[in-house]
Order: sequence, then structure tokens, then C-alpha cells
Amino acid sequence: MGAAGTSPGLNEEEPVTTEADPVPLLLEPAPLRARMAHAVMRFATRIDWAEPELRGLAAVIRPGDQVFDIGAAHGMYTLPFADLVGPGGCVHAFEPHPRQQQQLRVLRRLLGLRQVAVHASAVGHEPGEQSMTLPYRFLFPIYGHAHVAKGAAIDPNRRTRSWRTPVTTIDEVCERDGLRQVAFIKVDVEGFEPQVIEGAAGTIDRDRPSLLLEIEDRHLARYGRDANEFADELRARWPEYGMYTWADERWLATEHIGLGTRNYLFATPLAFARP
Repeated sequence: MGAAGTSPGLNEEEPVTTEADPVPLLLEPAPLRARMAHAVMRFATRIDWAEPELRGLAAVIRPGDQVFDIGAAHGMYTLPFADLVGPGGCVHAFEPHPRQQQQLRVLRRLLGLRQVAVHASAVGHEPGEQSMTLPYRFLFPIYGHAHVAKGAAIDPNRRTRSWRTPVTTIDEVCERDGLRQVAFIKVDVEGFEPQVIEGAAGTIDRDRPSLLLEIEDRHLARYGRDANEFADELRARWPEYGMYTWADERWLATEHIGLGTRNYLFATPLAFARP
């Protein structure tokens, strides 16, 4: 960000880098701290400070799982994931903004979460480098609305800043790091979800991981996409998936994307049946 107290101009290029800082020394692993962090996030769902789908993650995530958190932000999902997979699993948290990357690293150290890997990168359909756009409202950055600039509709009257970030794909990461049997992928990237899924097609073909996707027309329209069309394409390509929403403290099957619901779980019967 700019210097403290400096107002951002319109469409400024922010001179920051997404190069990963050296990971600080971790405190000793502390499963209790992970459980406490998870409990705090679950409590936050009860007072509308966190997304209610957090309460349903245990239905499809098991100890030892490989999990991807795409658009990890401040760690709302990363922390519960870390508790659920335990020391024998791994949470791959991808976040393109340097400030949020640093916050994730601090949490990782304080909570002793050796099972969390923080990746300083965006995720899409092809590797490379992209410009990211960070909108402002009343001089304050809206980190939750940061998005890939390429292909996105532009509001010339909106205050924004931009920065360059490396971009990878889930398939590339799995190939590079030898990851197999990916169990769960969460994606919240402000309308860029179809591109992330395209870049994970090989992994989905191989493993059929459960997918928790933010699917909203207000974000997808930025890239010229339609929410129900995207959901239908995904299920036509991988018909083993059912689509679910979290309601009444359980995952309920649904056929359509509706107003008022942000997140949709795509999972197979085997995902729910795992011991």
C-alpha cells in the first residue's frame, strides 16, 4: 500500500512485490492452538463474522488430507482447514496480496501450523504473471474485492490500485510438488473461479476433490460469465458431483444457483462416505 495517510489516486500502479518473504521460525506444533483457532472461527459463524459453510467442512475433510485454499485472504478457511487435516495433512494457501500473505505467515507461526504452506501467488487457468486490481471505498482498500485485471470489466470512476503477481495453476502445483489425492479445493476469487477450475481440470479428473466455490453473478459478470451456466458446465463435465448448499446445519442438494447464497459445495457420494 502507499504511505500511511496518503490517499490513493485513480488506477494507480502500486509498487509492491509478491515475492515470498523467508518463512519465520515456527513455534512448536500445537494442535490445541489449531483447535482453538477453529473453534473461534466456528463461533464467528454464529454472529455473522464468518461464513456458515465453515461448520460443514468436517463432512468432507479428514485428517491427512491435501487441501487447497485459493484466495486465502486473512485465513478464515485456512485455520479450520489446518485443524481438520491435522499434522499429517497439508493446507496449500494461495494469496496474491503481500499484506495478507504476511498475515497468514504470522498466524502460521503463532499457531505452530506446520501443515500450512503459504503461496505468494494468484491461481488461474495458465501460469504466468498478471496485474491485480484492488478497489477502494472512501479511501479504504477493499481486500475482499481484489481481482485479476485481465478480462475484467473496468469501472473508470472507481478508485483502484494495482500490482503484479505470479500466477500458477492447481495442476502445475500438483505436478511440480508431486501432490496426489487432493481431497478439497476452496475457491473465492471474485469471479475468476471458472479460470481456476480450468487450471485444475487434470487434478479434478484424477482425484474428484470436493469443491467449495463462491458462485455469484455479481462477480462472474465482471468476466462475462453467468453463475448457473458455470455450475451446469461443471456438473456436465464431471457428472459424479452433486451440488449442495449449507442450510439447517447440513449440506442440502440443490439444482440452481440462487440469490442470497454465495458458496456451493460440489462433492461426490464417496466424499461424504469416507471414514
